[in-house]
Amino acid sequence: MDGVYEKKRPYIKMIIMGAISASLYTFLLLKGDFVVQICAKGGVYAFFPIATAFVFSYVHGGFTSSFWSVLGVDAKKTKGVK
Repeated sequence: MDGVYEKKRPYIKMIIMGAISASLYTFLLLKGDFVVQICAKGGVYAFFPIATAFVFSYVHGGFTSSFWSVLGVDAKKTKGVK
């Protein structure tokens, strides 16, 4: 099947993003008091929870996308309208 069904699967990306995601969650759980102190300061520190949410979302989303691609679950390809 000369490449018709063969796709390059993102194993390395999945492993790296999974490790980063696990590290972020571990840090958040172990250093929860520190994170709460930073978030409670107010002022410019009000952006910290927003930035944290974006970082977690990006990393976890990248891992999840790669995970499903490795399993072979991809979005359905549609043809363009003529």
